[in-house]
Amino acid sequence: GGAMTDPKGDRSKGPSEQDDPDLFTRIVDSDEKGVYVSGAKAHQTGCINSHWIILMPTIRLTQNDKEYAIVGAIPADVKGLTYIYGRQSCDTRVMEGGGDIDLGNAKFGGQEAMMILDRVFIPWDKLFMNGEFEFASMLVERFTCYHRRSYVCKTGLGDVLIGAAATIADYNGVPNVSHIKDKIIEMTHLNETIFAAGIASSHQGHKMKSGVYLNDDMLAQVCKHNVTRFPYEISRLAQDIAGGLMVTLPSEKDFRHPEAGPMLKKYLVGRKGVDVENRMR
Repeated sequence: GGAMTDPKGDRSKGPSEQDDPDLFTRIVDSDEKGVYVSGAKAHQTGCINSHWIILMPTIRLTQNDKEYAIVGAIPADVKGLTYIYGRQSCDTRVMEGGGDIDLGNAKFGGQEAMMILDRVFIPWDKLFMNGEFEFASMLVERFTCYHRRSYVCKTGLGDVLIGAAATIADYNGVPNVSHIKDKIIEMTHLNETIFAAGIASSHQGHKMKSGVYLNDDMLAQVCKHNVTRFPYEISRLAQDIAGGLMVTLPSEKDFRHPEAGPMLKKYLVGRKGVDVENRMR
């Protein structure tokens, strides 16, 4: 897990200027074996199922921020590390039981957590930056260059959503209606534009002195900006195609109910030949 994002507190102030020094992760003590760090890392996607966590600075640092200039590796179950699990909009349905329609990706769903570090120990051989504040900006820029290019993965989700939108249009009996076609074309255009920026960033990569390749920075930023805009428009178009049922559909528990279930099967039909449960899914 790449733990870069700190809570940051007052964004107009740097790490050493905060009223609470723990709002940015920092070295609080050291001995002959290594250093001890405290602070927090927010929005940590996938940290729960990582084996190791790499702690990194999150912004440009100054001479006054030397104690915050830290890069180090810690085991995900290290002493002093607490995870506070994030919430997602539909997570209570997981607890209702009754099947799997409402669960989405039931086995491998995404998750995020807040990581709280209380005097977490890092041995010297797992410490890769220790006060070299002048390199923090370069580290952040290079990390985000790789990371923002990697957002091209969102186009795989886009492919699934476009396919689902086309399928529900067919279930509703309107696959050949012109405005439905136009929306699916626009969804595809936006999705492939994200993909194109990510692939172009890699194609324009260059070899650095170390032998490592770095993808094109500008196109990586373009990829990220596309991802902050286009998936929301793709989702809006999918909702247009699916109709209001996408957000008002009763739960699977209702669908399996002995009295409510038959009524839902009667009134939630689409075109002839389409199974109601498939339409719900």
